[in-house]
Amino acid sequence: MAATIKDIAKKTGLGLATISSYLNGGNVREKNRIKIEEAIEELHFEVNEVARGLKTNKTKTIGIIIPELNNIFCAEIITEVEDQLRSHGYATMICDCRTDEKREEEAVEFLLHRRVDGLIIMPSGKRGVYLQKFLRAGKPVVLVDRKLKDMECDCVLVDNEGAARDAVERLLKAGHRKIGMIAGPEEIYTAEERYRGYCMAMEKAGVAFGEGLVVRGDYTIKGGAAAMKELFRKNPDMTAVFVSNYEMTMGAIIEVNELGIEIPGQLSFIGFDNVEFAKASIPRLSIVAQPTKEIGSCVSELMLRRLDASGAQEEKETVKLKTTFVEGKSVR
Repeated sequence: MAATIKDIAKKTGLGLATISSYLNGGNVREKNRIKIEEAIEELHFEVNEVARGLKTNKTKTIGIIIPELNNIFCAEIITEVEDQLRSHGYATMICDCRTDEKREEEAVEFLLHRRVDGLIIMPSGKRGVYLQKFLRAGKPVVLVDRKLKDMECDCVLVDNEGAARDAVERLLKAGHRKIGMIAGPEEIYTAEERYRGYCMAMEKAGVAFGEGLVVRGDYTIKGGAAAMKELFRKNPDMTAVFVSNYEMTMGAIIEVNELGIEIPGQLSFIGFDNVEFAKASIPRLSIVAQPTKEIGSCVSELMLRRLDASGAQEEKETVKLKTTFVEGKSVR
């Protein structure tokens, strides 16, 4: 016969109210928590999560929406988020929207109907009107690597503008003046931040640059290769390039190899993200590295804090983290 809450009470000597509070996510004294957990393990007590969710309006589940599941940047962040949330008793429900805003909107509706306690999302576009339903329901929303227009949400960002500016300044200090950039889609917040950093560095150095030196890709390997091909077609005298995304960095390197261009002899190259890929490249690439583990940790901390606040109105927080520059052998 399955153990009941009364069996736990008998085993621990604690009141039903204390045990019920613990099972429903409430605060109990540390010594009582230990007693209850030991009794649960010894009695093989199983919590009916569905029943508890109906009673408390809490499912101990967090929804996560990302643009691409096979994107290493997303994967590293989500791995850390899952680990942190799991250690606090939360499960996760992950939706891959394939960088499609329609799919993203559908995923938001799906997770809302699944009654998740909060939402962590890396939006594909610049607006997120469809997130208002979550906010009106009193559920916390944490944005990752993005800001949205007209949306008051907690968010964890990286200093993308500063990262891009620093990368381009390194190329300028190396003596380059014809510096190309493979930028991301205009509708993505981080892509515009990195493009702005490129422009700031070039303008500060007094180096003329036109639209022909910037080609936009779609944050894919194929898009990076196509952008690099177009960039060389427009600028055969280009001596350096900054590629602003991991997948596009891979694609750009593939195209450089196809074209038979030597790095750094004919072209200095700075990429974005994935230290392991940079090390595996010949020559080893110089790259901007984002703190994915720290991003995941900050996202989880923000979400858990909002969940613990029990609906209290607090000012939304924006956390901006610094990147690091990993020196390789691809710039001269």
